[in-house]
Amino acid sequence: MSRPQANGDRPGLAVLSPSLPEPTERDAAVRLRQVSKVFGRGEDAVAALDRINLEARPGEFVCVVGASGCGKSTMLNLVAGLEQPTAGRVEVTGRTALMFQEAALFPWLTVAGNVDLALRLRGVARSERRQQVTDLLGTVNLDGFAAKRPHELSGGMRQRVALARAFAQDADVLLMDEPFGSLDAMTRDLLHDELEGLWRERGLTVLFVTHNVREAARLGDRIVVLTSRPGRVAQTFPVDIARPRRIESPDVGELAAGVTVRLRSEVRSHAHD
Repeated sequence: MSRPQANGDRPGLAVLSPSLPEPTERDAAVRLRQVSKVFGRGEDAVAALDRINLEARPGEFVCVVGASGCGKSTMLNLVAGLEQPTAGRVEVTGRTALMFQEAALFPWLTVAGNVDLALRLRGVARSERRQQVTDLLGTVNLDGFAAKRPHELSGGMRQRVALARAFAQDADVLLMDEPFGSLDAMTRDLLHDELEGLWRERGLTVLFVTHNVREAARLGDRIVVLTSRPGRVAQTFPVDIARPRRIESPDVGELAAGVTVRLRSEVRSHAHD
């Protein structure tokens, strides 16, 4: 699949993040059509998602927010192919890679070994893997850490390794499930910058699940608010804020406040059901 260039080819320039039109039948990278997911059967059945419709176009950064238990992680698992929908269709163009809140590295492997494993699983020849591992670790600013074990790294560094491993899968669609949720504010801010730069450079489509509404406004082209369980799309907010953005900027704060109002309304509505 040819990958489009995302906004902002030259660093340092403020580039408008346009309100993108809805993807057409031809150009959606991810499409969920009337997707429902129910776990269990009979009286024990739990509906996680209910007839959800969601699309992302190639190169788009879509953030998904919602209350705990609204089906955000289930949705990513469906897109990744780890779960199958109870009803509806999930369509994905290209390869997917999934990142979790925990880096989920193999503790007995080195940093290089964790990244190399993803290349091996792709069938990359041994003669090519060493240089690719070096290049990938350089991409996420981990030069000089190839021989370290995961327990020797900070939380932010472990997530950088997980990001390099995701890129080693040569994915077109990057699925991120609260990847920075356990990190301190400063580390998270640095990783926002790095993720945004890599997304723009590689033209990835990103589905990013977060509880942090400011984070969604900082990173996304669109913010999708899900209802409380079962998850449906309650509202979509376009993010018309120039890049690069800062999480503390007034524009980001204003949008985050509006999304929070909608999210709070949704949570209160569910509480009174």
